[in-house]
Amino acid sequence: MYICICKKVTDGQIRKAVQEQEITNMRGLRVKLGACDQCGKCAVEAKQLMRQCLHEKAASDHNPRRAA
Repeated sequence: MYICICKKVTDGQIRKAVQEQEITNMRGLRVKLGACDQCGKCAVEAKQLMRQCLHEKAASDHNPRRAA
């Protein structure tokens, strides 16, 4: 699903960026993906998704069995 329509950034791209490129803040999303730097209407949803991914990543880092 598209999160940032202006820059054609999907939820999958954001998830991958958080997991693989270790994006931890909105500035990182803007720099790496270009998300949320044009009209800004997607910023709230992008931030929520990023936080959810960070929470999931932290949970899997603390419980290696769960990540498998």
